[in-house]
Amino acid sequence: MSPNSSTNFDEHRWIINIRKTLEEELEDDNEVPVCIFSVPKSLMTSCPDSYIPQQVAIGPYHCWLPELHEMERYKIAAAKRTRKQLQTLKFEGIVDHLIKLELKIRACYHKFLDFSNETLAWMMAIDASFMLEFLQIYAVKEGMTITRVSSSMSHLVDYAGRKSAHNAILRDMVMLENQIPLFVLRKMLEAQLSSLELADDTLLSMVVGFCKEVSPFRLTQEIPKIHVSQCAHLLDCLYETIVPQTEANPDDPEIIEDKDLSEEMKDKEGSPGDSGIWKLVAKLKKCPIHLLKRLVFSRPVRVILKIPWMILSNLPVFSILKQPVEYLFFSQENENRAGNENPNNSEINAPPLAEEIAIPCVAELFESGVRFLPTSGNILSIMFDVKTVTLYLPTVSLDVNTEVVLRNLVAYEASNASGPLVFTRYTELMNGIIDTEEDVRLLREQGIILNRLKSDEEAANLWNGMTKSIRLTKVPFLDKTIEDVNEYYNGRWKVKVGKFMKHRVFGSWQILTFLAALLILLLLTMQVICSVYRWFRIFRFKTT
Repeated sequence: MSPNSSTNFDEHRWIINIRKTLEEELEDDNEVPVCIFSVPKSLMTSCPDSYIPQQVAIGPYHCWLPELHEMERYKIAAAKRTRKQLQTLKFEGIVDHLIKLELKIRACYHKFLDFSNETLAWMMAIDASFMLEFLQIYAVKEGMTITRVSSSMSHLVDYAGRKSAHNAILRDMVMLENQIPLFVLRKMLEAQLSSLELADDTLLSMVVGFCKEVSPFRLTQEIPKIHVSQCAHLLDCLYETIVPQTEANPDDPEIIEDKDLSEEMKDKEGSPGDSGIWKLVAKLKKCPIHLLKRLVFSRPVRVILKIPWMILSNLPVFSILKQPVEYLFFSQENENRAGNENPNNSEINAPPLAEEIAIPCVAELFESGVRFLPTSGNILSIMFDVKTVTLYLPTVSLDVNTEVVLRNLVAYEASNASGPLVFTRYTELMNGIIDTEEDVRLLREQGIILNRLKSDEEAANLWNGMTKSIRLTKVPFLDKTIEDVNEYYNGRWKVKVGKFMKHRVFGSWQILTFLAALLILLLLTMQVICSVYRWFRIFRFKTT
């Protein structure tokens, strides 16, 4: 066949696919959303091995990679065992049904699939057979009674039982580009079992067991209910268990406290100072030290102190202390004024700047008095308690599969989510507070990190390697946590003095030059005094 004839054949097949797609859209207005995306190039280039399957290809994106052909015989063997289990429908019948769902399957993929409808259907049937046989291992672990578990499944179990191969398959199955639609698995199970309801129950058991196995977070018994009929694919199920879609909790202690304070302030409306000092005094009835600190550094007190300071700072003696005093007491007010003057900050929904992600590392926070405690919830339970100076973080388990899981969850969220990138923001937070193995050690001792890697240094490198992000986003509860932590840390006197010495003293060549000149002047003065004293002693000795 000549190259021209091959090209004409591809064009003819492309025209047929386009025509069928247009006809399908006219018949069905319910558009199938894209759910299996290509990994963005900015992420792919940073760590390709985390996104390209290394052991088994699932779906059309990597099916022809020669290095993955070894697993094809296991996939074919799984398809043969599935064929034997079918009761009322032949394996070819499932393929025929998948051919009818061809356009729905194609619609799930972001890339154009250059396969014939028959090739795509056979690929889905074989890959689904392999996945279901592998996932049955986790369904048995969950205690689900499966009526049609093949006795020949031991071949795959033995293969997957090898630890390295087992982990490799697990990693490949969570990769974004290595997914097939979940409704294909449902259709395969429905053909093996007696009803769709039993198929959904069985698939749910498999998915929950799989998510518990690969999730880096501790999934409790109260994990969000997964609806297999609504989930897009296996990675989507994992994402839903880790980042459930929940509303803000009205019972949050801080919200309740704010409500109580606001109600208390209502009784004081009309009093001469209810917009200033009196509000702060009213708060002192409830509290202790942290509100007293707010009172001392509040704007009304700053204004009262600033008026006499503006007069004193112009005097010769006080002018020397002008810079350090204004930095320690009025620096935050100047920063807020500068932020208000910036027109870019007028947009409430504007994405945060890269500098706003900055947060002290665990060692620095620990040294400044911050406690770290694990939570029993998911990443939505992250918060900083100002009263007890405690940062609550979910327990995360790090093993050989964790990096691939984290990276693909980030890639999926960035590609699929139109709203806030909650999980991405969490990884940025962890990347911000973990710099060295010392930070990992502190979190490990507090039970926040369960490190199953070779060393704490390897765990630190894992978090520090996840620096690539698709886009910046606002995540209210995480942004508030970061803001509260930074506000506490930057409010410490030790930190303020250290920053002043670093930026205004050691970072200023003028001051360093002045200090050097002053030191030389002192040395010269001492030399002159010593010389005069020595000559005076000599002169006095001679006169006597």
